[in-house]
Amino acid sequence: MKIFKIQVENYRLLKNFSIDLEDELSLVIGKNNTGKTSILSVLDKFLNQSEKNKFYFDDFNIDFKKEVQNLIEGDNAIDENDYQNKGIKLKLFIQYTETCNLENVSRVMMDLDPENNYIVLGFEYLLVFEKYIEVRKDYREFAANEVVKQNENKDYKPKSLYDFLRKNHDKYFRSYRKSLEVNKNTQIVNDDNFIDLDKELISIKDIINFKYISARRDVANKEVDKTLSMQTSKIYEKTETSPDQNKAVEDFKDKLSETDDQLSDIYVDLFKTIIKKVGDFGGIKPNESEIEIISNLQHRELLKGNTTVVYKHDNDNKLPEHYNGLGYMNLICMIFEIEILIQEFKREKEKKPADINLLFIEEPEAHTHPQMQYVFIKNIKKLIKEGIQREDGEKRKLQYIITTHSSHIVADSDFNDIKYLKKETSNSVKARSLKDLEKEYIKNGQEKNFRFLKQYLTINRAELFFADKAIFIEGDTERILLPAMMKKIDKDNPDKPLLSQNISIVEVGNYANIFEKFINFTGTKSLVITDLDSIKKDFIRDANGNIKLTKTGKQRKADFTCLVSEGERTSNPALNFFFDEHVFSNLIALGFENKRFKKDNDWIVDKNGFLQIAFQTNENGYQARSFEDSFFSIDKNRNFIKANRSKFEGLKNVKYFYDLTATPFYLAENCIESKGTFAIDILLLSAENDFQDWDIPLYIKEGLLWLKQD
Repeated sequence: MKIFKIQVENYRLLKNFSIDLEDELSLVIGKNNTGKTSILSVLDKFLNQSEKNKFYFDDFNIDFKKEVQNLIEGDNAIDENDYQNKGIKLKLFIQYTETCNLENVSRVMMDLDPENNYIVLGFEYLLVFEKYIEVRKDYREFAANEVVKQNENKDYKPKSLYDFLRKNHDKYFRSYRKSLEVNKNTQIVNDDNFIDLDKELISIKDIINFKYISARRDVANKEVDKTLSMQTSKIYEKTETSPDQNKAVEDFKDKLSETDDQLSDIYVDLFKTIIKKVGDFGGIKPNESEIEIISNLQHRELLKGNTTVVYKHDNDNKLPEHYNGLGYMNLICMIFEIEILIQEFKREKEKKPADINLLFIEEPEAHTHPQMQYVFIKNIKKLIKEGIQREDGEKRKLQYIITTHSSHIVADSDFNDIKYLKKETSNSVKARSLKDLEKEYIKNGQEKNFRFLKQYLTINRAELFFADKAIFIEGDTERILLPAMMKKIDKDNPDKPLLSQNISIVEVGNYANIFEKFINFTGTKSLVITDLDSIKKDFIRDANGNIKLTKTGKQRKADFTCLVSEGERTSNPALNFFFDEHVFSNLIALGFENKRFKKDNDWIVDKNGFLQIAFQTNENGYQARSFEDSFFSIDKNRNFIKANRSKFEGLKNVKYFYDLTATPFYLAENCIESKGTFAIDILLLSAENDFQDWDIPLYIKEGLLWLKQD
């Protein structure tokens, strides 16, 4: 039995939100402020209802607040027959199989059709009609009283409807729990046909058990901090009260009256499993961060809080837990917490574990370095795959959701586990599975492109998932020089500096078109910097320029690089993809805005689009075909090279730069020894002057100026 889909309405950014869950791990990622924490919060508020996690008015989606405002402040009340209940809603879509024990879910089944193996549990925080009428009346009295206060005191600022609802919304909104009818074929829910779980006194605690580890973990390396020590006490309590009592626990009870040294020996057995797990996750470094749990009975209650975590250092020294770094403390704390929650999922001997056990882990990467993040995601599946196993034979699977901002965790994850959250508007987000992206590539016959993308992202550039903006470049030259170019742009245009923005730079050669579906998938504002790569057909010639003939005496033609003025087409795959209908003369004549796109069914030119293609443009009367060609066409840059001619290790034939008849194209073809070395030369030889000795080619400058704007 599993939850395969979660739907949320009107909760914070989750205005009309749906996310599919995997059988085991669902890795939820996205940029900041895309609702990852809101998923955890809404699940907790509905599934673990208490006074501490009740709803607040500011939990309402902004658009929904306006809707409520119109309902309450409207001149005429809506008729009961036309009124629809409004509020925050959560739907959990559950699927079961023939092998599942249906004892707990039988009371919530809406359909006895044996082929319908779906159940939808609905949780709602609603303003029903009677309360709608009541809140309209109460608010009008409140508003009238505010007017009186203002008349009595001109400096008084009247309270608004939002002020009224922040204080009083829970008088009018009520929580409801339902089992809803669902169509087995379409999975469409009929909200009007349901079982009221509250009226029928049906508990869902045996169906779903939800627990979580928040990103706001109580971990600090302060001297007074005893987080790990307190957790070992919790682990003991859960173990001691569980049906899985073991010899270590019994020995512990027998030895309470003996010395701390004797108890510490017993703790080796008691906590050896959890310490092994810490080791598996990379949380133990030999002779530096090996942990032991020792007895500390003095001034403690028996059977509670009588353990202290220490770190073994150089074998003989045992240092307090707060002496270690936050990364190790966070990792160990999280593993301890998972162990505690798994014990809670098991429940007491008299009660069976719930049918569905859902664990939510928020941002496990906190304070940890990249290698530790790799180790975590590699091992978490193995740790959780064990599920809920009790010694009395009761077993349950464990479903878990992990949210992360870590590109390292993403890079080492199963691509199909990833759920990407993307802002659709300022008030709503959408979740998409990378399985959907794969389907788009396959649908267009580009399965090979998807395999490349998948491999490339998981090995090299998983940070693209989290970037606010992206630059796709061809190779080493642009990669080396781009930070300096961005610095130059920022110096001349200090507003919204590029170097302060979350921009990912990705090398893709001239195959940016492979990423076009991914760019649309994430909706990331993207700049593609590529080369015009003009070519023409010409006869194949020998070293003397004579046309070569085949054995049968035929002449053959091939594609050759050439001046743009002689070009017949471009060999650049990305340009051929985005500008496939353009003849070459029209392509080179396009203005900057005519190289900007948005995605409809296809990529279409749009000045408000989020994808800008930048390639060489006419600058000072010259049209270049490559970066080097464009760079050499600028007089300031040629003078910079001549002033440092003996220092450029990436160039050859520097004397050609003094030949006034040598075109930039000729220099680019005959003077580059190594593109990467040439780029490094530019940086090293201009660093002292803050890179002011040379100018950025116009096409790159235009692209960066566009990208820096919101």
